[in-house]
Parts: sequence; structure tokens; C-alpha cells
Amino acid sequence: MKINPVVHFEIYVQDMDRAKAFYEALFDVKLENMPSPTPEIDMDMWFFPMDKDDPMSGYGAGGMLVKMEGFTPGAGGTLVYFGCDDCAVQAARAAANGGSIHQEKMSIGEHGFCAVVRDSEGNLIGLHSMT
Repeated sequence: MKINPVVHFEIYVQDMDRAKAFYEALFDVKLENMPSPTPEIDMDMWFFPMDKDDPMSGYGAGGMLVKMEGFTPGAGGTLVYFGCDDCAVQAARAAANGGSIHQEKMSIGEHGFCAVVRDSEGNLIGLHSMT
């Protein structure tokens, strides 16, 4: 198995405008639209920033928000963790931008700190930092 086996993630949403605004505010980034790869399937997709020249060379995994029939957001699915400088900062941003804090920043010993928030669509996402 590779050191970091995660290569891609999708976070399913019901209201793309709301979800896009939430994640752009949470991480202070701009998401980029990706046209549907299959015209017969109505998909609305927005990528998180990544190195377009060599997407596999950078830190972490590529991923996107997806609005598509048959895929709904909510608790109980996969929990994606995002790296942060200080996860308490992003947890506070989540609460200020239509989400909520599910678990405040807590120590995980030598592995740093984590927090869990609920996004604007009801999905739980993890936040990780070393400080």
C-alpha cells in the first residue's frame, strides 16, 4: 500500500451555491468548475485547488463537491479530513458560514489535533493540524 492511498474524494451536496460558498469561506480558497465528463448525466462539480500540471505530486488528495441525482449528503458516510495550520480556526469558520462544530479541537497526542464540523449540507468533515 502507498504511504497516502487516498487519491480523490467527493463530497455530495444538495445546494451547490451554498456548499461552494461554505467551503470557499472555510478554507479561504476558490473552487473551480469541472464540466460533466458524461453529458447524459446531469452533474455539477467543483474541484478544490490542486496542482493541475502534476496532480499526483502534491500533498494530499484531489477532491470536489458534487451535486448529482442519487447521491445525497448527510451523516454516517465517509469522513474526510482536511489539513489545516490550526484546526480551531477552520472550526470557527465552519460555524460562522452555515455549518456547526460537532467536536471542538482536541489533542490526539503525538499526531496533533483534530476537530469535526458539519458543513452547510449536513456532512461531517474532519479538520487536522499539528498545532
